[in-house]
Amino acid sequence: MKHEWEDAHKVTEELVEGPPSRRANATLTPCPSGNYLWCIGGEFFSDDGKAYFYNDVYRYNPDKDEWRKFVSPTCPGPRSAHAVIASPAGGGKLFLFGGEFSSLYQNTFHHYRDFWCFDISTHSWDRLDTKIRPSARSGHRMAMWKHYIVLFGGFYDPGFRTQYLNDTWVFDTQEYKWRQIDFKDTDRKPSARSGFSFLSTPDGLVLHGGYCKEYTKGKRPVGVMLDDTWFLRMSLETSPSPSSSTVSSDPLVLKWERRKKLSFAPHTRSGCTMALWSAKGMGILFGGVTDDERDEESLESVFWNDLYGYQLAGNGRWQSMTLKKPKKAGKGGRQKPVAIQQGAHEDSDEDDDAVKTKETKRPEEPDVDADDPMLTAPIPRYNAMLAVLRNTLYIYGGIFERGSREYTLDDFYSIQLDKLERYTCLKHSGIVIPAEGDESSTDEDDEDAESDEDDDSDDEMRIGKDDADFKLKVLSENPIDEVDEPVDVRHHELHAQATAFMGVSKDTTRSAEDVISTPGPGETLAMFYARSREYWTQKAHGVSENRGKQLRRDGFSFAEERYAEYKPILEEVEKILSEAGLDEDEMRTGAAQTGGCGGILSSRNRR
Repeated sequence: MKHEWEDAHKVTEELVEGPPSRRANATLTPCPSGNYLWCIGGEFFSDDGKAYFYNDVYRYNPDKDEWRKFVSPTCPGPRSAHAVIASPAGGGKLFLFGGEFSSLYQNTFHHYRDFWCFDISTHSWDRLDTKIRPSARSGHRMAMWKHYIVLFGGFYDPGFRTQYLNDTWVFDTQEYKWRQIDFKDTDRKPSARSGFSFLSTPDGLVLHGGYCKEYTKGKRPVGVMLDDTWFLRMSLETSPSPSSSTVSSDPLVLKWERRKKLSFAPHTRSGCTMALWSAKGMGILFGGVTDDERDEESLESVFWNDLYGYQLAGNGRWQSMTLKKPKKAGKGGRQKPVAIQQGAHEDSDEDDDAVKTKETKRPEEPDVDADDPMLTAPIPRYNAMLAVLRNTLYIYGGIFERGSREYTLDDFYSIQLDKLERYTCLKHSGIVIPAEGDESSTDEDDEDAESDEDDDSDDEMRIGKDDADFKLKVLSENPIDEVDEPVDVRHHELHAQATAFMGVSKDTTRSAEDVISTPGPGETLAMFYARSREYWTQKAHGVSENRGKQLRRDGFSFAEERYAEYKPILEEVEKILSEAGLDEDEMRTGAAQTGGCGGILSSRNRR
C-alpha cells in the first residue's frame, strides 16, 4: 500500500528552456522560503479560436537563470484567473483558490471553488476540503496578514450576466477553516469588482482599482475601470467586542476604510495589479489598458508600459518610477516620448527575435537619445504577471492588442527597483506584431486559413459549429450500440458524441422542446423528470388513454427511456468535466442552474 501511494503521488522535476509558453492570467509568486519565483496555470487563446488552459507548475531561479517544471498526479485542474498566496509556515506553502476553465472551443465554461495547498519542500499538492468555503469565482485576490489569508471579490458568470462580488472571506492557516466576514449595512466597504490590487501591510491590507460591468435596463453592459483605494484595517483583540465585525469567538477585527483620492496618480486603467515590494513597503504597478467606449460600435484602447510605486503606509502616496538616464559628457539627447517606446529592446542585434512594431525605426529618429533607458522597456501590455523578489521586479507575458488582433506575449523582463537604470530582457518574444494599418492583410490571411480549415473533411469535429442541421438528432441517429468493435474505437466514438453534445447544448437556436427533453451532465433521472414532468405527461396524454396516476407513470416511462438513451453520453461528458476539476455536487448545481445544459457558458472576462 505504501508503494502504491508513493507511485500515485510521485512528483517529477524537469529542467526546461526559458519561461513557460505564451499565456496570460497565470500567477507569478515569490517563494516564501527561497530566492525563487513560482508560476502556476494560465490561459492562451490561439488565432484559430482554440482555448488552452494550463495547470503546470514552474519555478524560476534568478541566480542560475533557469526554469524547472514540476508535475504531480494530484495537482489542481487547468485554470486561469485564480489566486495564489504564499505562506512561510511549515517550510513554505502556496495556497490556491478558484479560477476558471474553458473547453477547447469555449463552449464549456466553469468557475472553480476548490482550495489547494502546495508544499514547497515536497513539491506536492493537497486539496483542502472544508464544508464552509467561498463560492466559485475568478478574478478575485488573496493577501496574507499574519497567519490569516483574506480573500475578496472576483466575478461569477452563470451565462447570462456577469455577477461581480464584494464579499470578504478569511482562512485561518492554523485552524484550516474558512469564515465569511459579515459587515454591518452601515459600514463602508468596496464595491464589487475583479482584477484589483490587494497588498499586505503590518496593519492590514490595501485594495486598489479593479474592473466591473454596469448593467442598466434597456442598455448594453458597460465596462467600468475603478481607481478607488481602500484599506482593510485588521487587528487582534484579546476580548472581542460584541459590536465589532468578528466571526464566532475569533479575536480578529476587520474594518474597511476608504482612502482619499490623490492628485497625482496613474491614468485610470484595468488589466494591471500591483506586486508587493516588501523591502520598501510599496506596491509596484506596471502596464494596463485604458478603454474608451465612445459608442456601441467603437472601442478605443490605450496600452501602457509605465512604472509606478504606491507607498502603502499612512494615507498612501503614488510616485512615478522614471528610469534614470546615465550621465555623460556634453549635451544629452532629447528623451523619447512614451508614445514611441513600444517594441524597443536593449540589444539591437537581436531585433529579429524581438516583438517588432512600427516604432522601432530608430535610424529615422536622429533626435532620439540612444542611451535613453526607456528604450529597454517592454512593449505596452495588460494582464502581465508581476512579482518582486528582493529588490528586483520581474515581468512575464501579458496581452497586447492591435486592431482586431490580440497577441499573447511570452517575453520575460526584470528591473532592479533600487537602481531604476534599465530593463533587462531575460527572454525576447518571437511574436511579430505588424504596424498599425497592416492588420487588414493579416485578417484576410486568417479568413483564408479558416476557409482551408473548413474544407478539410478529416479535421477534428468543430464543437459549437453553426450548421443549422447539426442538432440533437445527430445523437439519436448515431446511437451507442453494443457492436463487435474494438474498445478504443467505441470509446473514441463515444467521446466524439460527448463533445458534440456539449457543443449542441450551447446552441441558442435550439427549440424549447429540445432543451426541456434533454438531460444534462450531473443531472440524475429524478432531477431530469422533476423539471420536465409536464412535457412528458403531455406527450403521454397524446398517445395513451390513461389518466391520473397511470398517465404520470406513462410520462415517467418516456422520461426514463430518454434518459437511458443519453446515459452513456452523459457519463462521458461528466468524465470530461471531471478531468477539468468539477466534482459531482458542482455538476449537479450547474445542471440545476442551466436547465440541464450542465454549465455551458461562454465568457472570458479578461480584464
